[in-house]
Amino acid sequence: MSATIISGKELAAQKRLEMKKEVEVLKEKGMTPGLAVILVGEDPASQSYVKAKARACEETGIHSELDIVPTSISEEELLKKIEDLNMASHIHGILVQLPLPDHISEKKVVETISPDKDVDGFHPINIGRMMTGQDAFSPCTPAGIIEMVKSKSIEIEGKHVVVVGRSNIVGKPVGQLFLNENATVTYCHSRTKNMQEITTSADILVVAVGRENFINGDYIKKGAVVIDVGVNRNSAGKLVGDVEFETAKEKASYLTPVPGGVGPMTITMLLHNTIISARRLVN
Repeated sequence: MSATIISGKELAAQKRLEMKKEVEVLKEKGMTPGLAVILVGEDPASQSYVKAKARACEETGIHSELDIVPTSISEEELLKKIEDLNMASHIHGILVQLPLPDHISEKKVVETISPDKDVDGFHPINIGRMMTGQDAFSPCTPAGIIEMVKSKSIEIEGKHVVVVGRSNIVGKPVGQLFLNENATVTYCHSRTKNMQEITTSADILVVAVGRENFINGDYIKKGAVVIDVGVNRNSAGKLVGDVEFETAKEKASYLTPVPGGVGPMTITMLLHNTIISARRLVN
């Protein structure tokens, strides 16, 4: 038996078609959702990601603005740009592409974005609301993972979810979102002892450590759902995940590929959050 592939690329395409219709309805009511992206410097990986976001906005009818500023920009100037966007009525989502230069505090940048326009879901207020089960913008990658699992009608309630990785962007929030869906959640990280014992007890295994082929089939319970969040370049320059695909597909019931898995859903959930932000002002 080989695992069924959960294609984030296909799900994202389907979701974006639905979003396009939703944006058309909002436009008929006089509301065009708007997303503003600030990119500090000219990092090629960030530029490529930002361009993908712009294309996705165009595809769904969302207005998008990109402000590329030099790495020499002062923290004060950057925060002023964010404050201006907070006040801009045509902008419903603000995203500052990370990472930032050393002289700019990521914490200050995230906290300056209005929680109502924080479509990345990183503001402490949105994180707090998510933790307490309130209505909030969820971080995009974790929200995309939940959508992928639900797209296959996979039962979450009462299941044991193991998250390998504890980053603030993926690991911690994805565990919380599964907990909000009534799963039992265990976190594994670099100090975890007997990791294999824990991962092989997972009904759903989420791997987000940023290390090539970190988890292989020996760490997976037969029939588990495996979500690979990692994006790494191997020695041949090929994109690979944190999960060793070939051995994992022999054990898992469902498996996400890299590329074409979680990645496309991240940008899709960013669009989703931007539409929600605009819709709040109409309804």
